[in-house]
Amino acid sequence: MSSVRAAEREMHRGEHEDDERRRQRKLEEALEVKSLRRIISAYLNYPEAAEEDVRRYERSFKMLPPSHKALLSHYPLKFQRLRRCISVNSYFIFSMLQAFEPPLDLSQDTDVRDGPHLERVSYNHDVSGVKIVRSSQSNSTSERMHISNSDQACCGEGSSAVCSSPIGVTTKKEVNNEGHCDSITERHTSGREYNREMHNCDRNDAIDSNGDVSSPTRTWLDPSLQLHVPLVDVDKVRCIVRNIVRDWAAEGQKERDQCYKPILEELDSLFADRSKESPPACLVPGAGLGRLALEISCLGFISQGNEFSYYMMICSSFILNHSRTAGEWTIYPWIHSNCNSLSDSDQLRPVSVPDIHPASAGITEGFSMCGGDFVEVYNDPNQVGVWDAVVTCFFIDTAHNIVEYIEIISRILKDGGVWINMGPLLYHFAEMYGQDDEMSIELSLEDVKRVALHYGFHFEKEKTIETTYTTNPKSMMQNRYNAAFWTMRKRSAIATEQATP
Repeated sequence: MSSVRAAEREMHRGEHEDDERRRQRKLEEALEVKSLRRIISAYLNYPEAAEEDVRRYERSFKMLPPSHKALLSHYPLKFQRLRRCISVNSYFIFSMLQAFEPPLDLSQDTDVRDGPHLERVSYNHDVSGVKIVRSSQSNSTSERMHISNSDQACCGEGSSAVCSSPIGVTTKKEVNNEGHCDSITERHTSGREYNREMHNCDRNDAIDSNGDVSSPTRTWLDPSLQLHVPLVDVDKVRCIVRNIVRDWAAEGQKERDQCYKPILEELDSLFADRSKESPPACLVPGAGLGRLALEISCLGFISQGNEFSYYMMICSSFILNHSRTAGEWTIYPWIHSNCNSLSDSDQLRPVSVPDIHPASAGITEGFSMCGGDFVEVYNDPNQVGVWDAVVTCFFIDTAHNIVEYIEIISRILKDGGVWINMGPLLYHFAEMYGQDDEMSIELSLEDVKRVALHYGFHFEKEKTIETTYTTNPKSMMQNRYNAAFWTMRKRSAIATEQATP
């Protein structure tokens, strides 16, 4: 009799646990939906936030005495030009959102309150993995790359890991690239007004660059579903626009030569005898908008980019999957700062993107982009010894715990695999002050190298490279890094044990 009661208790306990898991799952999904809405709202709020900046410029101009206004009589025309530039940027952003396929039903109701960690909600199911591959072997302009939500696309062949994807975090690289000219406040804007020049049409249609009506507007873009977001969220959108120049514009070639070219040359040299039939596999954590991962693929590697920020993922997916031709889009990336401009024409100059057609670039079969936190995605048993190379470019200082990053890089590399790094140590959480007191381990370069040696690496090459990061090349202010560049090779487990004192 007691065994029957014990079985009943066990059954009820199991039912209670199932109910608790369902409740937790529902809460997590609601948080995911609201987090993604917030990011989309930040993108959609861009026109109004930018317009408010122009109105502020106009208010300041009106305060001038008449004699001073006379000296700046061209300013009203500049304000008109700024509004046209904002309209063009807004059209690009709206087109990008039109192409976005949300991993969740964003029209569902959520009653989750805003919180300090809303942006960093983790996906607990495989919704964000994107596999970007050639749809055919031809190089026609109609060729596309497509999206797949398979586990293998995220986590490697045979992996059962899920791609947990915390939603966009503000980093110092994103916010501080142009100094302190663009103030960041908690000012809220409605996010419900669109620039009339962006789409002067019915709300259910969008107009393409030829003036033709295209596909219906996504229901989840309805203004009633948008959130009020602080200006700091919109500032991330401005950072994305600058990152587009770095990765996908001819104007960004100088920075790419500084940062990406040494990495590509090193990979090409280290894997000189690579086989087309069995290409080496390279992982690119912190892949951003995907250009470096694509360039590695074009060298003849199986290349997977991994990115944490959904701000980045939405944009990279659009450029990689939906670009029809090189130079298809025009953006004005430098209009949001009046500081350090040599001339108005420099500030208001257009940039064409992308500089190449991604689908025609000659990528290797198996090129993919995986959305998610590096630690959560790749700290998985199925990732052990999978990769021939790991490339980190402006990435390792994004860690809460850089020791954990190095440990995982060592674990996922094959014996004899190489780790190529390029970047500074601008620890992103070093100045995060708040109630939760977020962990931030900030090692010196000397300590980083010592930890790497502990995890079985030995140095093959090391130097310093001067570079910029999303810097306006025509600005009077140029932030430069003396970035650490190295190649390390992972010893075999036996060699590591023998080398350990």
